[in-house]
Amino acid sequence: MSYIHFIGGEKGGVGKSLVARVLAQYFVDRSIPFTGFDTDKSHGALLRFYADFAAPAVLDRHDSLDPIIEHALEDPQRRILVDLAAQTQQSLGKWLDDADVIGLSQEHGLTLTWWHVMDAGRDSVDLLRQWLDQFGGRIKLVIVLNEVRGDRFEILEASGELARAEALGASVISLRRLPDTTMQKIDQHGVSFWAAVNHPDRAASGLGLLERQRVKVWLNRAYGEMGSLAL
Repeated sequence: MSYIHFIGGEKGGVGKSLVARVLAQYFVDRSIPFTGFDTDKSHGALLRFYADFAAPAVLDRHDSLDPIIEHALEDPQRRILVDLAAQTQQSLGKWLDDADVIGLSQEHGLTLTWWHVMDAGRDSVDLLRQWLDQFGGRIKLVIVLNEVRGDRFEILEASGELARAEALGASVISLRRLPDTTMQKIDQHGVSFWAAVNHPDRAASGLGLLERQRVKVWLNRAYGEMGSLAL
C-alpha cells in the first residue's frame, strides 16, 4: 500500500510548507523512501530544502497532478508528499472528481491523506468547514493545529467543526511553537532541519549550541505527534 499526503489548508501563511518540511525530515530520519511534489511557483520549500527528493508540480493543467498517482503505483513502498500552495484546493478538487481519483485509489490500495494546517483564526475554521462539506469522510484527514501561528484555538473549538471532523475519523495533532528568530536563521541559511540540529558550524546553520538543542526538542515533539499516525 502506498500513502499520498497532501499538505493543505488553502489559506496562505498558516504553515503548510513548514509541516511539509517536518514530514519530509521525518521520512528522511526514519529512512522511509518518499518523493515530494511542490506546487508553489515562487516559494517552493520542498524544492529549496529537500531538492534531492522533490520535483515541481505546477497546477496549470488538468493533468498536472497525474504523476503523483503514477509514482505511487510504480513504487508502493515510496510515500508521496505534496506541498500545496495557497488557493489550490479548487484545482485539486476538480482533479480528484474529474478522474475519480478517490475511487481509483481505493481500487489500487492507495491511501490519500489530507493534512489541513490551521492557524487560530476564523478563516482557517471556515476553510475547514468547506473542506468537510466537500471531502469529509471520503479522504483521510489530519488536522494540524499550528501553534507557530497562534496557540489559542477557541474559535475552532466553539465552531463545532473540530467535533464534526473527529466524528468523521479525523486525527488532530499540534505543532509546537519554535522561536521566530531560530526559524528565521534556519530559513536564511537554507538548511534542512537535520542540518539545523546536527551541523556544529554556526557559520553554516546560523545556530548556536542551545538553539540547535531547541530545534532538536521541537522536532522530536513533532515526531511524537506524527508517530501516532499511519504514515
